[in-house]
Amino acid sequence: MIRNIIFDWSGTLVDDLPAVWEATNYVLVQAERPEMTLAEFRAEFCLPFTLFYEKYTPHIPVAQLEAWFHGRFRTVQSSVVALPHAQEFLVFCREHQVRTFLLSTVADEHFAVQERATGFGEFLDRPYTGVWDKRQKIHEILADNQLRAEETLFIGDMEHDIETAKHGGIHSCAVLTGYNTLDQLRRAAPDLIVEHLGELREMLAQNGWHLKHPLKDFAAMHAPVVTVGALIFNAAGRVLLVRTHKWSNLWGIPGGKVKWGEPAEVALRRELQEETNLAVTDIEFVLVQDCIHSKEFYREAHFVLLNYTCRCTGEPEVKLNDEAQEFRWVELATAVTMAINLPTRRLLDAVRNSNPQLV
Repeated sequence: MIRNIIFDWSGTLVDDLPAVWEATNYVLVQAERPEMTLAEFRAEFCLPFTLFYEKYTPHIPVAQLEAWFHGRFRTVQSSVVALPHAQEFLVFCREHQVRTFLLSTVADEHFAVQERATGFGEFLDRPYTGVWDKRQKIHEILADNQLRAEETLFIGDMEHDIETAKHGGIHSCAVLTGYNTLDQLRRAAPDLIVEHLGELREMLAQNGWHLKHPLKDFAAMHAPVVTVGALIFNAAGRVLLVRTHKWSNLWGIPGGKVKWGEPAEVALRRELQEETNLAVTDIEFVLVQDCIHSKEFYREAHFVLLNYTCRCTGEPEVKLNDEAQEFRWVELATAVTMAINLPTRRLLDAVRNSNPQLV
């Protein structure tokens, strides 16, 4: 049973990725190195961050790099906000008397500012900040606070967090809300990968604070899930694609689970409204797909995918919820050239084959 949780900060409880990316690019410019796109930064940034500096700015002393970074970060950290589900998860821990700790590389001065802005400090028994290599600190935290390894869980968003948990002999959970990609986290082999802290909260509640339910049958807990999704066309004939972390940062279509007693088209309208803020019309069924243990999806799953096409009504003002990170309206011919997940590719092929005039 989990009785203690050690959190990472950046990418786990707060979203500071835009600010860290901007400050890092400032450092690279000062060091006369090319700036990175966000995708490049997520793929290359690593902890301990001295390894990142050694790779890209070996000719600059670390003290100078740190001075550049922190100077710039102070001017942009107003963009740092609490991640969705983070406060609810911290409250959940308090309600169940689970002890909570923080182990983070975030500088003390930046943590003080961000802790005041989020109000998260009151939910943490003890923060350990400004730690360059978490592996060198984990045993001290366990000993200082008399934490039993088998009752302790480390939650983080980077490979280094998972390595730290393994170094300390404790449980590990990776979240997809931060710096590392799904492929990177899978390589680190955590005990569990979740989309966000909201999903982990539900799992712990269902499993009595065990990472996996000790009694329930796996197959019974993971029966096939029926979902609906649609290729949405706008008035210009372009289609909407969204990009999500849980599908390996690939592009796909919006959609979600059908609720008990809910007709499929009703579920489709609801999911599209929740995920994109779009109302749709002209709904047409295209195909049904099995999606079983897809390596593109972030966890083991068996989906029955009901796929449709439809058109948005009115002005296509897309407002994403926290399930997707980016959207684009693109020509159908462009969509098939993008990095899209396999179910979406099959849907696009079916639509193009049945409507040659759209190609």
